[in-house]
Formats: sequence, structure tokens, C-alpha cells
Amino acid sequence: MPHTNINISLRSELFARVRIVLSHTSHPGNIGAAARAMKTMGLSRLFLVNPKSFPDVQASARAAGADDVLSRTTVCASLDEALAGTIFAVAVSARHRNLGPEPVSARDAGPELLAAAERGDVALVFGNETAGLSNAEVQRCQKTAFIAANPEYSSLNLGAAVQVLCYELRQAAFAGKPPIVTKAVPFSSPLAGNDDLERFYAHLERVMVRTRFLNPQQPRRLMSKLRRLFGRAAVERDEMNILRGILDSVEKCLPD
Repeated sequence: MPHTNINISLRSELFARVRIVLSHTSHPGNIGAAARAMKTMGLSRLFLVNPKSFPDVQASARAAGADDVLSRTTVCASLDEALAGTIFAVAVSARHRNLGPEPVSARDAGPELLAAAERGDVALVFGNETAGLSNAEVQRCQKTAFIAANPEYSSLNLGAAVQVLCYELRQAAFAGKPPIVTKAVPFSSPLAGNDDLERFYAHLERVMVRTRFLNPQQPRRLMSKLRRLFGRAAVERDEMNILRGILDSVEKCLPD
């Protein structure tokens, strides 16, 4: 639909202003995992601050098809260089610090980051796998985002943390309902019309009487409840034909 295409285009423009910054990454495989996480959510700008090893075959292997993200990666000598030109940055940290930017949840960070992206480049900053972000790195950001993990074991793999934040960004961009792209062709038929439903109810009642499931002298509220049931189901015409076929089959087995 044209409206959906416009929305996707606008969101793509915002995503193009989002940098994913990995600082002092120790394991090249995690860089590849981060690139894969980014691509699955529609992000593509990866910045690395002093990675231990990059480019690296392990990064390419873990990227699993996100080689285009890796090929456009910007390698920087410092976090200041990676953040140059940005107007808003969010540090991702599992540690709550006494002095530092205001902490927000990963879910709340998504809308804030995208709102800022309407005015310029923004960044999500992730630290080293072992030590995380230093206090100095965190203080170069305007907010600190945390992932609401199990407090008894809150340490996420770097690639997983990137995936969570990128997912929250995508959810925020599409108000919680990102477009679903699938090659499957949905099957549906028109809803059964009122005449179809009334013929079905008459047929169903007749079969229930003949099988003695329904006593016409004491019907109680059985048909009313069945009408409510099928009314909730929004039965399609093809489905109605199946139900009528089942009733026909039952009738053929009944004695005259």
C-alpha cells in the first residue's frame, strides 16, 4: 500500500541517522553478530572504536549475510571521533552509576533516540565485552539505557544487547506494529452472508434434533449460545461450506 511505503521510507531516513557504536570490542565474532542484529532491524551504520581485530574472518562468519554492513563500517581511534557530528547519544550499560546521564529503559530509549534523529545523527554506544563502558565514555552520552534483564544474571552477550536495542528502535519507529514482509500468500474467502448463516443454523438445528442432541421441546438456550459462538468466529464462506458438508455427511449416516 502506498501509505505503508511512505512510512517505511520515512523510517529508513531516520534509521540512516542512527549509528551503532562498539567501543574496544575484544572478539571479532561479536562485531559480526552486531552487524547481523542491525541488518535484521533495518540499521546499517556501524562504528568501531579501537577494535582488537577488524576486519576479521570471524566477523564475516558471524555476520551471516550482513557483509554489506561490515564493508561500510567506520573504524575510529576514539569515542569522540565516533560521536563527531551527532546531536544525541545513548550509552548502553548494565551498571547503574551514581554520576552519569539519566538512566532509561531500552524500551523508552527507542522513542527518544528516534525523536532526536529527526534533527540529526544519533548514536547507541556499547562497551567492551568484559568491562563495558568506562565512566568517561558514559559521560560523553546524554542518556544511559539499560535492558530489564534478570537482576541475578543481567550480563548479555554484546550481539544480543545490540539486537535488543535495535529491536526496540524498530518497534518505536512503527508504533509497535512494524510491517510484516512474507512471501506467503494469505488465503481467505468472503465472510458468510446472513442468508448463508441462517441456512446453516437451520441445518445445524435439524441435525441436532435428529441425533437427539437437541430436544425441541426443551431447547433451553442452546441455539442462542451457538449463534453467539459462530458470530464471534466471523465464519468465512468457504468455512461455512465445510461446516455444511460435515452436517450433510452426518445426515447421510442417520436412519430415515
